Amino acid sequence: MFQNRAVVLFIFLFFSILSFAQNDKKAIPLKNILNLITSQHDVRFNYIEDEIVVYAIVSPNKKWSLEQKIKYLEKQTNLQFKLISQKYYSIYNDEKLDKPLCGFLLDYDTGKPIENALLTIEGTTNTTFTDANGHFKLPKVSSNTIQIQHPGYNAIEINPKELYVVDCPKFKLQAIIQSLDEVITQRYLATGISKKNDGTIQIKPKKFGMLPGLIEPDVLQTMQQVPGIISVDETISNINVRGGTHDQNLFLWNGIRMFQTGHFFGLISAFNSSLAQTISISKNGSSAFFGESVSSLVAISSRTNDIEKTNSSFSSNLISAELYSKIKLSDRANLTLSGRRSLTDVFSSPTYKNYSNRIFQNTEITNLNNNQIVNYKSDVDFYFYDFTIQYQQKIGQKSNLNIDVIAIENSLDFNQSTIDLNKNSKLEQENLGSTIQWKTQWNKNNFTEILGYFSLYDLNSNNKTLESEQVLSQRNKVLDYGLRIKNSNTINNTLTVNTGYQFNETGVTNFDEINLPIFSRTITNVLLSHVGIVEGVYETESKKTFLVAGLRANYFDKFGTLLFEPRLQINQSLTSSIRLEILAEQKSQTLSQIIDLQQDFLGVEKRRWTLANNSTIPVQKSNQVSLGFSFKKRNWLITLDNFYKKIDGITSSSQGFQNQFELERTIGNYQVFGTEFLIQKSFNRFYTWLSYSYNDNKYEFDELTNVNFPNNFEVTHAISWAGIYEWNKVKFALGAKWHTGRPITTPIAFSVIETDPNIVYNSPNNSQLEDYFQVNFSASKNWKVSEKIKLETAVSVLNLLNTKNSINRFYRVNSTDNSVESVDTYSLEMTPNFNIKLSF
Repeated sequence: MFQNRAVVLFIFLFFSILSFAQNDKKAIPLKNILNLITSQHDVRFNYIEDEIVVYAIVSPNKKWSLEQKIKYLEKQTNLQFKLISQKYYSIYNDEKLDKPLCGFLLDYDTGKPIENALLTIEGTTNTTFTDANGHFKLPKVSSNTIQIQHPGYNAIEINPKELYVVDCPKFKLQAIIQSLDEVITQRYLATGISKKNDGTIQIKPKKFGMLPGLIEPDVLQTMQQVPGIISVDETISNINVRGGTHDQNLFLWNGIRMFQTGHFFGLISAFNSSLAQTISISKNGSSAFFGESVSSLVAISSRTNDIEKTNSSFSSNLISAELYSKIKLSDRANLTLSGRRSLTDVFSSPTYKNYSNRIFQNTEITNLNNNQIVNYKSDVDFYFYDFTIQYQQKIGQKSNLNIDVIAIENSLDFNQSTIDLNKNSKLEQENLGSTIQWKTQWNKNNFTEILGYFSLYDLNSNNKTLESEQVLSQRNKVLDYGLRIKNSNTINNTLTVNTGYQFNETGVTNFDEINLPIFSRTITNVLLSHVGIVEGVYETESKKTFLVAGLRANYFDKFGTLLFEPRLQINQSLTSSIRLEILAEQKSQTLSQIIDLQQDFLGVEKRRWTLANNSTIPVQKSNQVSLGFSFKKRNWLITLDNFYKKIDGITSSSQGFQNQFELERTIGNYQVFGTEFLIQKSFNRFYTWLSYSYNDNKYEFDELTNVNFPNNFEVTHAISWAGIYEWNKVKFALGAKWHTGRPITTPIAFSVIETDPNIVYNSPNNSQLEDYFQVNFSASKNWKVSEKIKLETAVSVLNLLNTKNSINRFYRVNSTDNSVESVDTYSLEMTPNFNIKLSF
């Protein structure tokens, strides 16, 4: 079982890392070691303080004899230990180094001196700067490491004993390759969110401010605030970017493709917000190093470049509790652990009850024969958890090694009943992933990264429906692993060339078994792909012109097909306040989700992953181009994007039809013309923004009776507003969302004949649900409990006005009594939540 495998993997990796770290014992000052030996062997040491203060070594084994310890200290320090009498030793340095610590800092590649570098003896107030010759001097006051920092070079640490030699030694520093993705604005929607020149939206959760309805920086909830990104059913497992389906988005966690993105079947993000360092969202014009998505890219990185100090946090809200800890194993190694588990099977909070109603119960079913409400009741036993393990190791001055593991699970025991019937069903949804990454900065011009990963997704269900005696057992399993190599070469100050290779193997298994009529099938498909990548990044020294042009060549072994995908990003400064942005891309996708029947997997998670077979399920291909402008001046930010997007190779079974096309299996495309507008203004402590999106989204299925009709995910007009106030450590956010209702197909008539109940529909998506409107509120306050302990509290209310929004409506035949029913699903009711977080 997945849970057992995950625990075994956790224990194995954890103890492997600890054993790896056992040899890296902490060095302590020599003076402390001498005091220990004095007490252990009843001896005395005479020394000059200046001659030993710079030494810190690993303490000798306390079981050793006195002679063994003395020889060990001499070897580690090069100091002389002379026996004066039976109990007295004299410690001295033969070279009589009566001078301060000193050295030179030089550029690694040119050998030129580095001026104005800052040197600090850790834990003291002793600092100095290098002169024009790169020379520095420091007093002999401690054995603590010396930190060296310069804005243009990678920071390093040196041991003071390296400076305690006759001649001042020379140290070479690696120059930092400056990042070319300059920021258009540091605050985009909220503090901690910025927009880059390459068109990506970047979120840094640790700097996150506040957004309406959120108590923490939930990445998948946050991205829905961005114009053009919406969820038509309020879930993060069904995020629609510019009219696309959720499976057309690529979600990466530290380079691992994630097939499960939500807990509570889409109401909570599966990614721990305490962990993420940087989140990048791209709606168009993504780098050529990313494929397998015809819509957006969401890349989550929880890695850091530096070895950070030990820190931990514990937090809890009315749904779950989480623990995070980063442990500094040594000056060159970190171990990070995080875990989160729901409290839903321990106590039922008001928040959980509302979430449960939304997912499992908030459905109104009307019998259209007599217009009576059908009384359905559901009893739910549900929990979820996720955990991560990360190990970071610096290797020399140039290289880094990262090992990461993530595990996610949802478990559901679902009991559904009416007055006369009672049925029990079960569902488990799991995602396990791991990656190992090695990267090195060969010199200031060359950088290499190698990454290997695997991701396992497993969905199991046993479904008993009230409408029949049928029992349906199902399984959907995905195994994905691959290798990625990237090399970056800086040609000059304005041009960088990136090249790479990627290998990927994906296997998908689908299993179905039915008792009435007896039926069983297992289908497994495997696909191998090889990818070559080249990408050029050009930016003028004035930062006025930014250009990225890339080409991705995909070879699919099974089909013998080679696909070329060009990518383009242009950002040009027109004036000091106005910039022009042009983004374009061609992308492909072999892995997608389909719906065989709406009741699959209990109807809660009815989508199953499947691979392209180049016939009934083709490789999806996208073409997208956008033209945008941004204006930034005097705390005003205005952005405007116009785009065209076409996706070929979609199947009707991937679109979630619940009308006359529900059982149809055909291939088509959809085209979207759209506009996205944002205006934002800051007034010192208060800032506000208003966004508007327009989508004209149409299907084209040649084999269906109606060739062209509105997309199931078309939201023609959407408006979002927020007002946010931040003062010191107090934050308030109030916001509202409005959009037109999603398309639905209404029936013309229905007939209930014993042998053939039937619904006759209008033209597909001929009508719309009522407009959607919701008001959300959040507030937070930070407290400093002590120098090392901080307390963060936050409260939120979703759907503050308790508006009843219909988010889906369809019609079905109940085979038990041959009746026709109208099924309405409604949005989340007014839902409060509270979070408390202790950091130390």
